[in-house]
Amino acid sequence: MSMLIKICGLRTQEHMRVAALAGADMLGLVFAPSRRQVSIGEAAQLVAAFRAGPPPYPHLVGLFVNREPAFIQEVADHLDLDLVQLSGTEPASDATTIKRPILKTVRLDGSTDEAAWLELADREAERGSVTLLIDAHVPGHYGGTGTLANWSQARELAARVPTFLAGGLTPANVAAAIAAVQPHGVDVSSGVETDGGKDSAKIEAFIAAARASQ
Repeated sequence: MSMLIKICGLRTQEHMRVAALAGADMLGLVFAPSRRQVSIGEAAQLVAAFRAGPPPYPHLVGLFVNREPAFIQEVADHLDLDLVQLSGTEPASDATTIKRPILKTVRLDGSTDEAAWLELADREAERGSVTLLIDAHVPGHYGGTGTLANWSQARELAARVPTFLAGGLTPANVAAAIAAVQPHGVDVSSGVETDGGKDSAKIEAFIAAARASQ
């Protein structure tokens, strides 16, 4: 199976299309407080316009931080999201009430919540209902910081269960990251930005570098 590539924090039709045409497998929309946040209404317009356009159609992922499962499910149903990403300190019990495949961000910080998610991912490895996404541990932040994750810890986890690698990835280092960690997928946001906004050339370069490394 080829490695998956997720471009996160997209806010415009242009950049969604650029990522899709370049070969991204997943496009991420952020519904948590962030400079990349989109409202439900904005997302609905983006998704409708994107799906009305020509293929390819990568999977759409909605990113949430510490929201009630009922709200997440409502948004996922309204937008017909393919997956949801939980990037806060959500309890593993949330997985039982969200009827979508889940990407769960973990920062390998030793918390009991993360331990429960690691155990759940082990149990669900065959079904693929829960996939872990390793990001850097930066206190007070829930991703998009540009800080590298711990690649040695990530490699150990990726050898056990399907795992995405995030945290400080760029077109320049993604090949080395893939070689070091051997992840199921890679995820990028700040690494394909210039002056705080998505950069089409960097999106294309990131995807090309990730594909070339396989």
